[in-house]
Amino acid sequence: MLFHSLFLVTALHLQAMAQKKLKRFGEIKTFANVLEYPDDMKGRWNDFFKNDNPVNLELACGKGEYAIGLAQIYPEKNYIGVDIKGNRLWVGARFALNHHLNNVAFLRTQIHKINTYFYANEIDEIWITFPDPQLRLSKAKKRLTHPAFLRLYHQILKPGGKIHLKTDSPDLYNFTKIVIKLYDLPIVSDIDNINLLENISDELKIKTHYESLDIAESNCIFYICFTLPEIFPDNDESLARVLKPM
Repeated sequence: MLFHSLFLVTALHLQAMAQKKLKRFGEIKTFANVLEYPDDMKGRWNDFFKNDNPVNLELACGKGEYAIGLAQIYPEKNYIGVDIKGNRLWVGARFALNHHLNNVAFLRTQIHKINTYFYANEIDEIWITFPDPQLRLSKAKKRLTHPAFLRLYHQILKPGGKIHLKTDSPDLYNFTKIVIKLYDLPIVSDIDNINLLENISDELKIKTHYESLDIAESNCIFYICFTLPEIFPDNDESLARVLKPM
């Protein structure tokens, strides 16, 4: 009898969650600040924001806490949160609409298609905040700081445009440092534990839902900021050799 009751409660909970997701999927289609797989946005983002301000990305943004936080800190800049999960994007998009944040928008698509939505030099900076670290070695190419992704960012970033990684995963942080070293990428800032800093910049004070969960249980928040060279090198064979024993 107890098992039957628990099963019923679980089933009802799952049904309610599914209905909630469907409702949100329907609502974001009506949100003016959400674009789902748009066909013709290359070179048109300043028109979308109705200004000539710099355009910046938050990749795998989830609920968009970082895009929103940055948009509040820098009203003179535009921010686009990118994610495939419409249910999560709804949270950030609804907040932005309710708080009249006109310098933040959301793009629903896969990250590996990012260069289909922007022209060369159209993006000023990229933020990658608490992405899935893809811990299995077989999943390394899915890490958002893998050279396969960096080459995509290279196509849309302005020369000298910064890439920011903030993560609680020591594996992703160390992997990124290996990539940076092998590909000779200029480092702007490297902090191995933000929590130990006395003075933290407003940018790094922003917290995401996943940061608060401390999934990695590392008690550390890693941050590294780097840029890409004018010509992105091909050192993939060396990276493959280095990763084998990891």
